[in-house]
Amino acid sequence: MTIDSRWIDEAFFQAEKSWSEGGIPIGAVLVNCVGEIVSCGHNERVQSGDPTAHAEVVCFRNAGRRRDWKELTIVSTLSPCIMCTGTTLLFGLKRVIVGENKNFLGAEALMCSNGVHVTVLQDERCIELMQRFLVEKQDLWSEDIGQ
Repeated sequence: MTIDSRWIDEAFFQAEKSWSEGGIPIGAVLVNCVGEIVSCGHNERVQSGDPTAHAEVVCFRNAGRRRDWKELTIVSTLSPCIMCTGTTLLFGLKRVIVGENKNFLGAEALMCSNGVHVTVLQDERCIELMQRFLVEKQDLWSEDIGQ
């Protein structure tokens, strides 16, 4: 399956939505085997007070009960952290598309070592939004990643 630009566009829209709500600008979408977006989510940790409400986890939650997890692809604006990687591995996804990993390198090596195909786009919009966030709200980022 090729990469459809609509997937990263929607994930980026979700990241901007979180940013506009005062949250952490990370967004994600789940895509089925025919390229349709079946779920989306954005980081809601600040908005909800839930420390597990990362964009990818919210996206998984929004997908509801499914039996086709292994056929889905997750697209995230930022390299998934260890928690989001764990969720990806738990549900058996085999493909992850990352908007960027220049500002944060998550657990990509762990995914790859478990047979997940990881593609990093280095999307300029994703890089710039995260850089802006890191400059303007470094303390919030440190809180989010447990530093």
